[in-house]
Parts: sequence; C-alpha cells; structure tokens
Amino acid sequence: MPEGPEIRRMVDDIADAVGNRDARQVFFAFDRFKGFESALAGRRVTGVEARGKAVLVFFAARGDDGPWCVYSHNQLYGKWRITRAETEPNTRRQLRFAVFTRDKAARLYSASDIRLVRPDALDDVPYLANLGPDPLNEDIRATALVERLNDTRFAGRALGGLLLDQGFIAGIGNYLRSEILFEAGIAPKTRPKNLDDDAKQRLAEAVVRLIRRAYETKGITNPPERAKRLKDEGASFGQRRHMVFGRAGRACYECGREIIKTTIASRRLYYCPDCQPMPD
Repeated sequence: MPEGPEIRRMVDDIADAVGNRDARQVFFAFDRFKGFESALAGRRVTGVEARGKAVLVFFAARGDDGPWCVYSHNQLYGKWRITRAETEPNTRRQLRFAVFTRDKAARLYSASDIRLVRPDALDDVPYLANLGPDPLNEDIRATALVERLNDTRFAGRALGGLLLDQGFIAGIGNYLRSEILFEAGIAPKTRPKNLDDDAKQRLAEAVVRLIRRAYETKGITNPPERAKRLKDEGASFGQRRHMVFGRAGRACYECGREIIKTTIASRRLYYCPDCQPMPD
C-alpha cells in the first residue's frame, strides 16, 4: 500500500493533470453514482488534496447544486493513472473512477472505497473522522506529536504497531515506521510512556523530517549526503533508498552491526539492535 509521501506525489500529478480545469467527462463504475456523471461533467475541478492515504477531488458548484467531492482510498490495490485524454492505459485493472479534461485524464483503477460527498460533510467519512494529525499535508509541528505520545490512548502501546495506526499519526506505513524508529534511536517494542522527554522529542522530529524527506526525494529516507555518495558509488535506487528497511543482514550505516528483520503487527520491520536499544 502506498504511504503518505507516495499518495501526496500522486495527488500532485492528478492536480497537474485535471486541477483548475473543466471536467469534460466524469466516469463512475458503481451504479449508485452513475446519475452523477452528467451532473459533474462540465464543472471545474477546483482542487485535489491528500489526507493521510485518501485522495479528494473537488468539483465546483453549478446553479443551485453546491460543490461535490469524490473521496477515494487506494487500500491495497487501487492505482491512479495519468494519460492524455484520448489514451487508454494498457492494463487489466478495472476502472472505478475517472475525470477527463480537454487534454488529460486521471483514472483510478481497482479501488473499492469511493464516495461522493459534500465538502462540508467530509468529516463524516469514517476514515477521515478517525484520522490523526497529518504532518505532510497540514502544518503540524513536533510539539503537537509529543502531545500525542503523552496521550493515554497511545502511551501504553508499543511503537512498532502504534506508528501504523492512522488514528495516531496519518501517512506512516511500513517502510516509514522502520526508518523513523531508527532515526530516533528507539527500539520498536518501546512504549511512549517509557520514553524520556528527549526521546519523545527525537521521535516527533523524526516523524516530521522523514515523512517530508520521503515526499521530496520520491521515497528516499537515507540522509541526502549518504544517498548521493551511494549513487556515486553505483548503488541502484533500491540499494541507496533506506537506512534499515529492506536491509536485513547488512551492516548498519552508523555502527556496523547487522540489521535485524522481525514481524510486528503482521508486517515486516527492520531495526539495528545497537542503535535502537530498549530503555532501562
């Protein structure tokens, strides 16, 4: 499943293709929305936004009918494709939703969670209603995330699982949780209530820094200097991408110890036992 940075980059591409343009045609695969195809056609796409791992496509009001928003969540299999309007992608996936402008088309394949919502009712969508702070798409500071760590709803949960909870912090997925914990020097089974104030601040700052770094670098979480050095040495994108994620059995960049792979919350997690010791 794409993580917050990948969703945000995808939203940037959708916005570049159809944002601030009139929708010449709108397509829905689901019968319950078929009546809205003609109602939305001809309206301006006023914006495209990411919230956590959801994508929101906004349509302007027309006449007495107010604005609309198409909410979608890719889940495991959803995928957006951007093409010229007349170009049909070569795929076996099922088309679920599409917006066509005069020049470009944005098509969503395979996603099942699609809703048509009035913009002022978005908070009623269950995923959005339960979403935690979104450091990539909101002005969220580390101090606000420290407050989350101190919240009794989260303080007793092991961080290896907690960081995947979109109700805790939005946009973190499997590779980001490993990288964030390594950056902060915190073991994955540690609970926030067992961290001192300095460790909580490090963790909060690592969340903000790595989510934004992954967005800006197309998924690279290694420090820019190291990533550049590895590239100059001939490393592939995958080889230079992460600090610990996907590097089981290889030497830690910081201490040389072997990176360990484990499973937490039914998903693989990577860490360095020396750089991420359990607290006393």
